[in-house]
Amino acid sequence: MPTVHFRGEKIECREGATLRDVLLDADLTPHNGKATVLNCRGFGNCGTCAVKVDGEVSDKGIRERGRLLVPPHHPNYDLRLACQTKVMGDVTVEKYPGMWGTQVAKEPLPPLADDDAEAADEPTAADAADDQTPADAD
Repeated sequence: MPTVHFRGEKIECREGATLRDVLLDADLTPHNGKATVLNCRGFGNCGTCAVKVDGEVSDKGIRERGRLLVPPHHPNYDLRLACQTKVMGDVTVEKYPGMWGTQVAKEPLPPLADDDAEAADEPTAADAADDQTPADAD
């Protein structure tokens, strides 16, 4: 059985399971802040479940490739949508800050050690400003 390593947790899953479902079934989330509620529920439309994945996973499909071309995402970020990614073997998953998890210049979010880590995960006004793309900025 493949093992998913995410924020200090190890989750076993069946081969071919969708990464988003694996995380949610383990009471974890591939979303940050308000995106835990405001997301497309796994249809690959919103892009808020973007994560960095290292390990054996499915290839990107057309829906995922298309969504990752639209800001605030960028192909150079080397991110995957958890809702479109199938776990094929052991993987390590990292989530970056920001509503869409695209602040790749910053460190990934820390392990879930205690309730303090949850508070650090909440978005701030500065996070919202960081997530603006040039097209969004006034």
